[in-house]
Amino acid sequence: MSTTELLKGAAELFPDEVVTQAHVRHLDLPFGAGRFALITLDNGFDHTKPTTFGPQSLANLDSAIDQVEKEAAAGEIVGIGVTGKPFIFAVGADLKGVELLKEHKDALAIGKGGHEVFKRLSGLAVPTFAYYNGAAMGGGVEVGLHCAYRTVSKALPAFSLPEVFLGLVPGWGGCTLLPNLIGADKAVSVIIENSLNQNKQLKGQQVFDLGIADAIFEGADFLEQSLIWTANVLKGDVEVERPVIDRGEAWDQAVARGRFVADSKVHGAAPAAYRALDIIAAAKNGDLQQGYDAEDVALADLIMGGELRAGIYAFNLVQKRGKRPAGAPDKSLARPVTKVGVVGAGLMASQLALLFLRRLEVPVVLTDIDQERVDKGVGYVHAEIEKLLGKGRINQDKANRLKALVTGVLDKAEGFADADFVIEAVFEEIGVKQQVFAEVEAVAPAHAIFATNTSSLSVSEMASKLKNPERVVGFHFFNPVAILPLLEIVRGEQTDDASLATAFAVAKKLKKTAVLVKDAPAFVVNRILTRFMGEVQNVIDEGTPVEVAEKAVEPLGLPMSPLVLLELVGPAIGLHVSETLNRAFPDRFTVSPNLAAVVKAGKRGFYVYDSGKPELDPEVSALLEQGDTVLTEEQVRARVLDAVAQEIGLMLDEGVVAEAQDIDLCLITGAGWPFHLGGITPYLDREGVSERVNGKKFLAPGVASVPV
Repeated sequence: MSTTELLKGAAELFPDEVVTQAHVRHLDLPFGAGRFALITLDNGFDHTKPTTFGPQSLANLDSAIDQVEKEAAAGEIVGIGVTGKPFIFAVGADLKGVELLKEHKDALAIGKGGHEVFKRLSGLAVPTFAYYNGAAMGGGVEVGLHCAYRTVSKALPAFSLPEVFLGLVPGWGGCTLLPNLIGADKAVSVIIENSLNQNKQLKGQQVFDLGIADAIFEGADFLEQSLIWTANVLKGDVEVERPVIDRGEAWDQAVARGRFVADSKVHGAAPAAYRALDIIAAAKNGDLQQGYDAEDVALADLIMGGELRAGIYAFNLVQKRGKRPAGAPDKSLARPVTKVGVVGAGLMASQLALLFLRRLEVPVVLTDIDQERVDKGVGYVHAEIEKLLGKGRINQDKANRLKALVTGVLDKAEGFADADFVIEAVFEEIGVKQQVFAEVEAVAPAHAIFATNTSSLSVSEMASKLKNPERVVGFHFFNPVAILPLLEIVRGEQTDDASLATAFAVAKKLKKTAVLVKDAPAFVVNRILTRFMGEVQNVIDEGTPVEVAEKAVEPLGLPMSPLVLLELVGPAIGLHVSETLNRAFPDRFTVSPNLAAVVKAGKRGFYVYDSGKPELDPEVSALLEQGDTVLTEEQVRARVLDAVAQEIGLMLDEGVVAEAQDIDLCLITGAGWPFHLGGITPYLDREGVSERVNGKKFLAPGVASVPV
């Protein structure tokens, strides 16, 4: 089948493609170097809608290459360049089209179609150049790898091969060409390590330093400088030297390192990284066509697999649902926030003060029970602003302005008399929080919103003794506040729409992913994690060795093991949340006597790190009292997953969130659960756990799975 037929068939499957044009224009290069054809990739929208490659877009590039191929063969041009629209080079395959594919042969056609078009760039009668002028990802990076030479802009903000992160492989030449260009070790860093490291992006300078680009120029006159450089290359005044690639033991070691990275991140639970590494390993012999064929097959297999569908589902949750929260009131009801009050000046409160200050750039005032604490809180914020200044993230003027906006006082009346939004981050005790809100209500203006950063207590109960309980809203952040995007916004029984709308508007300005949650014990993330951890703790208490219980959940590919997570949260907080949930749901949530003993002994966790890796603390080991029921890893995993599936089913029945999608969004953005699981519900559906426990799947067919 010809490329044209392949792409035509694929285009029929995907009628809603945002089509990229490939405009050809001609120009005379400087220094009399000759006539040059420049292909610009552009979908006709501004930079907020990046250029992608669906089947029709590939067909357009194919016909542009038809034109320049004829011109090159006739001696009418001396070279061909490819660049993008302002700020965007191209960001790869159009994933909306991938979601629609139902058959292996159609998936194979997508891989083959991309290869057939891109490959032509390396077979033309004149040299080809890629000018990475802006964001380049996936297929955007790969189209440039097929060219003979590449330049990159110093201003380029994001460059990556993110496929493994989503559950794919770089399937249009990335796995084959990149190691042959820069060596296997650097290629493994870009394709495997960066992808699995939360899809880490490269900047222009790094692209050049890695040897992916042959020259780097300032953003302001990037294309002009690239064309001058091109003229010099074509005239022979500039010679591009590339390193000799080590195809010996170094190549094998690089692949082995990649496998180690993949094991430590996904523990064999997601196939994409391993498929990519197999192709990189095979690329050692330099046979490009063999590599492209392997990429086609891997791409098709993965497109028809569950992990990719879960990965795309997760991507859409974060990019789309996360920006339009389900159930949020009309944003026109939101009130302006021109001053923020923070009750408390401990670490959490200080982190919140810094976040509000940086994102809202309005006055922020902290209060606490003594001057020393207040000074420490303000000092923390000042020190963090100094760090930003030191890293060049803000200038001196902005640093001075931000510092001037943050103050601390002991007297709430002085601090909050003109505050529009007051958030408390004090001790997790309902009586303490009720007292704080009563004090704030006595001095704050009538329109002020009162937000609580509680992780598990009832927002309705907290508001119940106020004259105006309708203005209290849960505003639960996750630690570390600067890194984790999730914000659980809790509607109490009395919370009104205006208060809720204001909370969502503030969340948006804070650049957080807000999810509307019902006022139910421990809300979403802590309830699921506590059930999850509780079941791990139960099997340890019953007699299963700690290392077996920990290893049992490795195939989920979670960012850290349950007991390492417990250490991060703090055993005392973990115990407190489990006690709260045990009071609410005593039949399902236990309070582990061993965990209570660890907290009583003042231990920070179960492990010591004397050898550099976690080992069970002998003092903790001596505290543990275990039964004699020893389970296998498989049995532990089944128990933990069954418990999680049951809890999510109950939460959806209770209406804690609107849909299963919100549960997944919360776990991805609040607990770092992997994209390749799609959070958790697609995995539970795929593994048959949902039906075993609840008698039905969480998601409809085709949502996070291959359409029927």
